[in-house]
Amino acid sequence: MHKEKERYAESNLTAIIIGRAIEVHRALGPGLLESAYRDCLAYELQLAGLYVEREKALPIVYKEVRLEHGYRLDLLVEGELVVELKTVETLTDVHAAQLLTYLRLGQFPLGLLINFQVKMLRDGIKRFSNFSLREPQ
Repeated sequence: MHKEKERYAESNLTAIIIGRAIEVHRALGPGLLESAYRDCLAYELQLAGLYVEREKALPIVYKEVRLEHGYRLDLLVEGELVVELKTVETLTDVHAAQLLTYLRLGQFPLGLLINFQVKMLRDGIKRFSNFSLREPQ
């Protein structure tokens, strides 16, 4: 039952983020910079009562070396879901690899890759899970 509740919470959070991203896309359309979509989506998510961090630093630790600002997450929602925003003609494997690396380095369970440079936003959304954090079923 605990796993079911956890999955419901994850899918609900994902649904809220996607719904608010669609709302931003409908209002603004494609063609803007990532930063505009990031700030508008963060605003919408905060209106929905979610805790959102913008440009969240993600340090990299390699042996004894710690790079404090190795990467920056576009949005981190509720401390667990990474939202990586793009404004590109087509999402590529490199974009997916970037998000998967963020999930692994930060040990975050979920991520959304959202490309606002599309006619219909549903065509620019991909969901990712960090399976290394999941218990075997």
